[in-house]
Amino acid sequence: MKHPSRASTRSNVPDFVADRYELPPTPKTNGVARTAFARPTARRARWHRPYIMCLIFGDFLCAVLASYTAISWFEAQRVTAGFDGRTNFFQAVAYLALPVMWLLLLWANGAYDRRVIGLGTDEFKRVFRATIAVGATVSFLAFAFQKDLSRGTVGVVVLGAMAYIFVLRLMARRALYMIRRRGRLATYRMLLVGSLPETLFVYKVVSRSPKAGLVPVAIHLSEHLPAARRAQAPVPVHYGRDLVELVHELRADTIAVCGSAGAEPDELRRLAWQLEGTGIDLVVAPQLTDIAGPRVHIRPIEGLPLLHVEEPKLSGVAWLAKNLLDRIAAALGLVVLSPILLVISLAISITDRGPAFFRQLRVGHEGRVFKVWKFRTMYTDAEERKSKLEAQNEGDGMLFKIRDDPRVTPVGRFLRASSIDELPQLINVLKGEMSLVGPRPLPADDGDYLGDVRRRLLVRPGMTGLWQVSGRSDLSWDEAVRLDLYYVDNWSLAYDLSILWRTVGVVLKRKGAY
Repeated sequence: MKHPSRASTRSNVPDFVADRYELPPTPKTNGVARTAFARPTARRARWHRPYIMCLIFGDFLCAVLASYTAISWFEAQRVTAGFDGRTNFFQAVAYLALPVMWLLLLWANGAYDRRVIGLGTDEFKRVFRATIAVGATVSFLAFAFQKDLSRGTVGVVVLGAMAYIFVLRLMARRALYMIRRRGRLATYRMLLVGSLPETLFVYKVVSRSPKAGLVPVAIHLSEHLPAARRAQAPVPVHYGRDLVELVHELRADTIAVCGSAGAEPDELRRLAWQLEGTGIDLVVAPQLTDIAGPRVHIRPIEGLPLLHVEEPKLSGVAWLAKNLLDRIAAALGLVVLSPILLVISLAISITDRGPAFFRQLRVGHEGRVFKVWKFRTMYTDAEERKSKLEAQNEGDGMLFKIRDDPRVTPVGRFLRASSIDELPQLINVLKGEMSLVGPRPLPADDGDYLGDVRRRLLVRPGMTGLWQVSGRSDLSWDEAVRLDLYYVDNWSLAYDLSILWRTVGVVLKRKGAY
């Protein structure tokens, strides 16, 4: 007698096939659409829907504002845009057709993908690609319809819209982060699956970045552990439960398979099948840490997805562009800030007689020693008094830090809190000894830079870096080294620009500066 649950499966299968093979039970549909025209499954996490709608509306307004800006500018300059800006046709193109084109090309380039909005630089890269697509499309249409458009008009409209959209999305991110800080709104609720050490590691990493909006709500262990071990977890721990039922019970929307839990291909594949049609996201957190997305590529071979990790790109056109940007920005900065630098120098000399600048040997690119420029923030006998303060050292590793250091002058305390004391390092950047962004240069007499720390020397030290925008002096030495090594391994020009932008906010808040 055949199993009754397989009767429907056998009905459409020839007898000789059914007799030779053990047919699997009919899988649950889980609401999975089986036709090409069916409605896709709605995600359980829905916070992104109103957020994306606000972005769409805002992007449309940005495109309209860019058209208005260009028209107003060229009318004020008495320059024709190629046809009369007062005609109804021009108004329809500038204020309706072009904004709609922006929305379509932003969507086509994935600028509204819920997986990239609100975090990282990928969202802005997609907006930039859409900008290029809009410019190319407008140029092609002008050529096809033989419209003599002004290149200046097209440039102002396209680049203006991109600038407005960038500002809009930065403001939208700021609002999103404020919402996430105030409560567990606009977040993804995650169930972590794996061994206890693996899940706790993922929990620690995810919790370290609340801006990502990932909130672990529970852990499901892949192996049984005694209650004493499970009590170490900061969230409820489960074992032997059906994952889909547990996710519904926890009102979660994401299952994160951690480390070795994803090593069993059949189990992971069955879990993916089981989640079809449920609206639950499935993510895999491999045992590959501190590697940014651009260095990881998936190369499927016979259905086996292989993660290919590329070497850090510490040469090439992008690296040359970074060096050129450093030199130009340093030269302009020194010229523009020279009056301020002069005033600060006088204030230092008047407060405590002595040199306005402090120069110290630091270790730079590939172990080269150079003298770093800084405004002097301590009394002239600071080095002699250092040995007497060793017991009050609050830093660890190669750091010597005292929150209320008695060697710091009153003017120096202000300069440190505002990070103005670092401005003379623009001289080091101009000379090629430092970069605008990179690991902070450490004193040459604090160690031999062995082990992982030595890897920091693969790039030029920077005036600011990932360490500075992530906590500065509030971080431990190990955490600072980890952040510096992450920067070295995942450097990119876009990442440098994002760190420079974050530096502005950190300096204004004076967070971790002493």
